[in-house]
Amino acid sequence: MTKPPARHKGLVLATLCATMFMAMLDNVIVNNALPRIGQQLHSGVSGLQWVVEGYSLVYAALLLTGGTLGDRYGRRRIFLTGLAVFTAGSAAAALSGTTGTLIAARMFQGLGAALLTPGSLSILRHVFTDEKERARAVGLWSGVSALGLAVGPVLGGPIVDAFGWAAVFWINVPVGAGGLLLAARVLPEFAARTKRLDLPGQALSALGFGALVYALIEGPGRGWTDTRVLTLAAVATLALPAFVFVEARSTDPMLDLRFFRDRVLTGAAVSGFMISFGMFGAAFFLPLLMQDVMGWSPSDAGLAGLPMTAMIVVAAPLSSALTSRHGPRLPLVAGLALCAAALGALSLYGAHARYPQYVWVLLVMGLGMGMTFAPVSITVMQRVDPARAGMASATLNTLREIGGVIGVALLGAVLSSRLTATLTEALHRLGAPADLDRPFPAAPDGAAALPAPVHDAVNAAFVDALHVALRCGSAALAAAALVVALLLRRSRGATPPPAARPTPQPQAAHR
Repeated sequence: MTKPPARHKGLVLATLCATMFMAMLDNVIVNNALPRIGQQLHSGVSGLQWVVEGYSLVYAALLLTGGTLGDRYGRRRIFLTGLAVFTAGSAAAALSGTTGTLIAARMFQGLGAALLTPGSLSILRHVFTDEKERARAVGLWSGVSALGLAVGPVLGGPIVDAFGWAAVFWINVPVGAGGLLLAARVLPEFAARTKRLDLPGQALSALGFGALVYALIEGPGRGWTDTRVLTLAAVATLALPAFVFVEARSTDPMLDLRFFRDRVLTGAAVSGFMISFGMFGAAFFLPLLMQDVMGWSPSDAGLAGLPMTAMIVVAAPLSSALTSRHGPRLPLVAGLALCAAALGALSLYGAHARYPQYVWVLLVMGLGMGMTFAPVSITVMQRVDPARAGMASATLNTLREIGGVIGVALLGAVLSSRLTATLTEALHRLGAPADLDRPFPAAPDGAAALPAPVHDAVNAAFVDALHVALRCGSAALAAAALVVALLLRRSRGATPPPAARPTPQPQAAHR
C-alpha cells in the first residue's frame, strides 16, 4: 500500500466521510420528494416504491460484490469508480422525465454506492494505523454515516419546497465531483489480492431478491394470480434457497454462513434486518399521508421528523453504555419493542389528527431506532475474529439494506391490496367508476377535480390501508423482539469467552 503523508490523513477522512454521508443520505432524502414525483411524473404507488426500491435493491445485492472487487482490483480504484458512477446516476435522476428513467437512474446510483461503501472503511483502517487514532477516525466516519440517515428526511422537505424534487439529486453532483477530485489526489492505493469472484452466488442473490421484490410490488396491481407475478414468485422461491446452498458449499463465499452459527450475532442480524423492515416501510408511506391526505408542505413534513432525529442522537450513546454494562439484549429488545409500540400507536391517528397529539409517537420511534444502532455494531466488533470482520460487517449491512427493501415491498403490498379492495367497494357504493390507476391522492390538481364524496373516499381508503400496514409492521417488530430476547437469553454480554476473544474490529453504522 502507498501510505499518504501525515498531513493528508485529515483530507482522507474528510473525503470518505463526505462521500459516505452522501450515500447514506440518498437512502432516505428522496422520501419527502415522493408526492411531488408522483404528481409531476404521473406515477402510482408501485412506481414510487420502485423509485425507493431501485436504489436499495441494487445497493444490497451488490454490496458484498463491491468488497470482493476492491480486494481483487484495488480498493482505491473501485472506490473512485463507485463515486463516479454514483455522481453520474444522481445527475441522471435529476434530469429524468419519466418514472422509468428515474428508476433506472436510482439503480445506477445504487451500483455506485455498493462499489464505494466497502472500500471506504477498508481505506480508513489502513490509513490510520495507530489504534486510538483509528478508533477516533472510524467513530467519526460511522457517526457521519448515521447522521446521513437521520437528517435525510429533515433536509428533503425544505429542499423540495424551495427547488423542486430534482434538487434532492442535484445536491449530490457537486459533492460527488469535488469528492472525486480530492479522492484521486489523496487516497492511497492498495495492492490487489487474488480473490475469486463468487459469480454463482452473486447471480442467484440478485435474481432471487429482484424477483421477490418485483412480485411483492406488482402483485397488488396486477393481481396475485397474474402469470408474471406467479412466475417471479416461483423464481424467488427457487433462487434464494439455491443461493444459500451455493454459499454453504463455496470455498470462498460472498456470504459466510458461519456468521449465523453464533446465536448472539444472529440476534444482532435479526435486529438490524427488522428495524430496517419496519422503519423504512413506515418512512415510505408517512410523507404520502402528511402531504397528500393531510395537505402538509414538504418542508412541514420534513421538519415533523426533527423530534425523531433528536431522539436517535440521544439514544445512541445511551444504548452504547447499556451494551457495555449489561450486554446487547436489553437495548436491542427494548429498541424493537419501542418501535413496535410506535408503529401500532401511529395507526390510531387518522387524517384529521393534529401534530401535538401524536408527536410523542415520533419520540418513541426515534428512541427505539437509536437504541439498536450501537448494540448491533458493538456485538459484531466483539464476537468476530479479525479475519472475518470484513465479511461480518458486509453481511450485516447487506441484511439491513435487504430489510428496508423487503419492508417497503411487503408493507406496500399490504397497503395496496387493502386500498384496492376498500376503494373499489367505496366507489361502487357511490356509483363512481372504479378507476384505480392512481389509487391514492398523488396529485392535488387531479384530486381537486374529483367530486367531494369520491375525494373523501380516496383519502379514507388510503388512511385505512396505511393503518393496516402499520399494524402489520408493528406485529412483525414485536415478534422480532421476542425472537431476539430468546436468542440472547443466556448471554448477558456480547464478549465471547477469553480463549476465543478476538481483537475488536470497527463496525460501520448503517441502517
